[in-house]
Amino acid sequence: MLWEALTLQLGYNATLVTVGAALLGFAAGVTGTFLFLRKRALVSDAISHATLPGVGLAFLAMVALGGDGRNLAGLLIGSALSAWVGLLAVSFLTRRTRLAEDAAIGAVLSVFFGFGIVLLTVIQSLGAGRQAGLEDFLLGSTAGMLRADALLIAGGGALVLAVVLALRRPLTLVTFDPDYAVARGLPVARLDLLMMGLVMAVTVIGLKVVGLILIVALLIIPPVAARFWSDRSDHVVLLSGAIGAVSAWVGAALSATAPNLPTGPMIVLTAFAIFALSLLAAPGRGVLAAALRQNRFRRRVHMRQGLLALAHGQPIYEGLTLRLLQHAGLVRPDGVPTEAGQARAARALRDEARWAELRAGPGNEAAAALHDGVRDIETVLTQDQIAEIDRRIGGPRGVPG
Repeated sequence: MLWEALTLQLGYNATLVTVGAALLGFAAGVTGTFLFLRKRALVSDAISHATLPGVGLAFLAMVALGGDGRNLAGLLIGSALSAWVGLLAVSFLTRRTRLAEDAAIGAVLSVFFGFGIVLLTVIQSLGAGRQAGLEDFLLGSTAGMLRADALLIAGGGALVLAVVLALRRPLTLVTFDPDYAVARGLPVARLDLLMMGLVMAVTVIGLKVVGLILIVALLIIPPVAARFWSDRSDHVVLLSGAIGAVSAWVGAALSATAPNLPTGPMIVLTAFAIFALSLLAAPGRGVLAAALRQNRFRRRVHMRQGLLALAHGQPIYEGLTLRLLQHAGLVRPDGVPTEAGQARAARALRDEARWAELRAGPGNEAAAALHDGVRDIETVLTQDQIAEIDRRIGGPRGVPG
């Protein structure tokens, strides 16, 4: 059943929902990357919660005009207007008052969300407009999604994605260095507003699939996970979009296999699973990679300290140090150094003298700062510089070069 859902074999509507959700996930991941790198992740939370009053007001307006209060296009327009008002409120409080941005976000988020809950409560008491199911906008629901709804969500996601890809270079510049962007003549304030508008668009079109409470996760988790895999911004953008698309695809497929599993939470849980995998297994920044690097560094420290002890004729009592030296063939089981061990010990002592001379000389601060106790001096200095140091020290304490 799951394989059929993943390969789009569960019917036309399920295919539309899965493909539309994947496109939304890709757009959310790409858009959220700029928000995450700009260190404004909380703004997406304020925008998402500010959409709820718009849903309620749009429903009431459509019912008052004699229309269908559940029309998705109308509800999305209302939520977009409400989210825009919330975004302007955050901007006004941040720029015109002494409130910090996080305090302004907290105020707008709570007030708008509270107002939206009141509106939904009032709407539930009405007897017209097919009000049942509006609460699905909180957590998302695709069970009653029509073909037109899925196409609207997919089209909105594609449009947002096209705008982001077209403006990725100026958005990246503003994200990393707004002062340089100003010097280049870029309209930073407008680009910031555009970025917030794109986040608002993703939030609005994702209401039906993920819900306003969880859409922030689809905006932030993919770029956070992608950041573990690369240090290049363009790679992070593409990886984030891919992670968002895969999360939405798999989450929607899982939801389709079990009617009691809501789509939005399944998408978010899938995204979190990818984040957890990235946190643990990413080769550069993952927990396991960091643990392996720390273990390798620890073993190198033990090896260097053991070689220096051999060079000074001192006994080695540390079990790990002795085992490492024995494994490398540098000492015998009784702790007596072999010929190879004596040569390596002399070289280690000579390197320590070289580092000491380097630190003592003027103008060598940058190179000396790289010394961590185990780094080979050949990786920092050229052979000519090393030869000059050897000439000055004349060989450390009689150790031959």
